[in-house]
Amino acid sequence: MGAINLAAWTLGVILIAVGYSRARGPWGRYQQLREQEANVARYEAWRGGVRDSSESGASVMMALYRRRARLWGAIAVLGFVLVLVGFALS
Repeated sequence: MGAINLAAWTLGVILIAVGYSRARGPWGRYQQLREQEANVARYEAWRGGVRDSSESGASVMMALYRRRARLWGAIAVLGFVLVLVGFALS
């Protein structure tokens, strides 16, 4: 086991942990907003009103949370790749 392997594993595990912990919050909030939007859509359909299809504040926040979750998820995947590279170099 060389120093490069150990460094790749350590950095990979750190990136996985940080990426997962940072992606979990925005992803959960995104799911909540998506459920709320679906609930509003069901209510509007039941009520029979025409729903405004313009961009709302909730849809902007959903896009922001989705983007943050993807970014931190990609960092976690990069950490996983580093762990695999560490094993491949051994």
